[in-house]
Amino acid sequence: MLGISKKIETASQIDDQLVLPFDRRQKSRLRVVLASGSEAALLLERGTILRGGDLLQADDGRVVKVVAADQPVLLVQADSAEGLMRAAYHLGNRHVPLQVGTGWLRLEQDHVLQEMLLGLGMRVSGELAPFEPEAGAYGGGHRHGHDEDDGPSIKPPARLRKHD
Repeated sequence: MLGISKKIETASQIDDQLVLPFDRRQKSRLRVVLASGSEAALLLERGTILRGGDLLQADDGRVVKVVAADQPVLLVQADSAEGLMRAAYHLGNRHVPLQVGTGWLRLEQDHVLQEMLLGLGMRVSGELAPFEPEAGAYGGGHRHGHDEDDGPSIKPPARLRKHD
């Protein structure tokens, strides 16, 4: 079985892919199957969270690119920036992992949270999409240049914008 224990920053070529949903990308010790069908053992530093686009180097030198798998998520939108901030506040108060985009929030599907958000006046829809939540203020997270915020844009109210 192929061993993978090292994260790397760059590579001249990609030899395989590892497609995982977020809950499995949070585990540092994991048996996986690569896109090629090869079995591998992830033996990463404890606390490692893999992000889509991360590069891993196998013990035999092969480079494996991590791909965030599509998974069931809730897309949350609001009629105003204040409404979306209110939703983010209530979700954060419950320590819910959130992906934040321009004019939208994304979280793992949860019917109780969906009802709460609908009660707050949010538009909530289920979708299959990669889930890349914020790493947190102390998480050392990062974004890749190819990550896109493809949700609708909501301009903050004038009283919240900086004056030129």
